[in-house]
Amino acid sequence: MTSLFQILLMIVDIAKWIVLAHVIMSWLINFQVLNLRQPLVAQLWSGLNRILEPVYARVRRFVPTTAGLDFAPLIVLVAIYALRIVLMNNIAAFY
Repeated sequence: MTSLFQILLMIVDIAKWIVLAHVIMSWLINFQVLNLRQPLVAQLWSGLNRILEPVYARVRRFVPTTAGLDFAPLIVLVAIYALRIVLMNNIAAFY
């Protein structure tokens, strides 16, 4: 069962890094540090969007729209951290 717990934590950590990479990449694209005409950047951006957009769409249904700010990634990150806290607090169930 310890292995299952470690795998769950690893999946949560990977999800956290994917969301953080998407947020940082969106900033770099908006500030024109990265250019979507570069093939590698376009492929990475497209892949991250395909992974995260279904998750963000579900969050955006409940979050009111704001002018120019998207709080969906922040809410997803908070949910990931909350899931990690729940897993760590219930570690005894995995032994």
